[in-house]
Amino acid sequence: MPESAVPAATSAAVKAVSHQYPRHRRNVARARDALRQQLALWQVDGEVTDTAVLLLSELATNALCAKTRPGHEILVRFELNGTELRLEVSDASDEKPTMREAGPEDESGRGLALVTALADSWGVAPRLGVGKTVWARLLVKKAATA
Repeated sequence: MPESAVPAATSAAVKAVSHQYPRHRRNVARARDALRQQLALWQVDGEVTDTAVLLLSELATNALCAKTRPGHEILVRFELNGTELRLEVSDASDEKPTMREAGPEDESGRGLALVTALADSWGVAPRLGVGKTVWARLLVKKAATA
C-alpha cells in the first residue's frame, strides 16, 4: 500500500493519479503494482501495460539511485489523456539522468536505453521546489473508457 495515493484534479477527458513513496527499493515494486491496478481500472491492458510497467520500473529505479539526501521521497504520477499515457517520477535531485554505455558484464546502466527504445518520447523537467521530474509517454491504441 503506498504511503499516500492522491487523485489529481482531472477533467472528464484526462485521468490522473499520484502516489508518494519513501526512497526504498521495495517501493519500486509497489509503484509497478499501483500502475498495473490503475491501468486495469482505465481498461488499458496488454502490451501497453507491460511496456508502461517496465518504463515506470526504470524511471523509479533511477530516482532511487539519484544523489539526494536520505529521507526524501519519490512521487509517481500516471496520466491518461485520450490515447496518451504519461508516466512521471519526481525526486529531490537536480542531477539529470544520463545515458550510459553498459558493457556485457555490467549489472546496471541500461535503463535509459530501454526507456529510449520503448517510450514514444521521454524527457526531464524541473520539479516545483526542488529536484526534477522524469517522464515517459506511450501512445495507447484506443482511448480507455473507464
